[in-house]
Amino acid sequence: MFLYLSKLLPLFFYPLGLACVSLVVALVTLWKRPRTAAIAIAFALTLLLFCSNAWIAKSLVRSLERQIPPAQIPVAEAIVVLGGATKSAFPPRPTVDLSESGDRVIYAAQLYRQKKAPIIILSGGRIDWRGGGSPESADMATILTSIGIPSEAIVQEPESLNTYQNAVNVRKILSLRGIRQVLLVTSAMHMPRSLQIFQRQGIYAIPAPTDFLVSERDLQELGSTPKAAILNLLPDTDNLHQFTSALKEYIGSFIYRLRGWL
Repeated sequence: MFLYLSKLLPLFFYPLGLACVSLVVALVTLWKRPRTAAIAIAFALTLLLFCSNAWIAKSLVRSLERQIPPAQIPVAEAIVVLGGATKSAFPPRPTVDLSESGDRVIYAAQLYRQKKAPIIILSGGRIDWRGGGSPESADMATILTSIGIPSEAIVQEPESLNTYQNAVNVRKILSLRGIRQVLLVTSAMHMPRSLQIFQRQGIYAIPAPTDFLVSERDLQELGSTPKAAILNLLPDTDNLHQFTSALKEYIGSFIYRLRGWL
């Protein structure tokens, strides 16, 4: 139940969900309280315009991605990859696809080939009410073996449904294998929360972030010319998605802290 509520309730605090709630209020109050309806419509419009412009969205994403400064990746005993990077092989897909966060899987393969660690631990299940399918750990393993990573170097953890469970279940694997130091691979925006959770479980995790959404060049281009500065103020669905993803991380950190997981 907690998992379901943790996915459902925050939707009403994200820009799109909150704007929809506001528009429903406007629809209900339109005839009897037109002033209230006007305020609700204005709030929804302002919210969407604010959250979908590049200046705001990229700044919020950057505030997460830059929390952990880039550093040289040392040699460790294992590479841990968190789920959220694949789409199961449902028709018409011929095989497993990588999602937007698929850089996690590719980066793990690169680290393995650089001999940064001898094994890759893939952590992630699949939520049934989101369509089911193979565990994400199995899907990631399929991708890795298809690009030449030996199956004997892969360890799957297929039960986790959130980041906290990732850390708890991976800790059990590490204890059984006597592994003390790991490279933690996940999206840069997800790394601050993930790293804190793993460290709270007593795992010596070294951050190896990937999937950066905002580069230094992106930030420079925001106001590179007067035309660019104006265009980046206009609403864009990609910016709204980035803003929502970053807000999700902040809300997730708040909830996890309340639960004592951070």
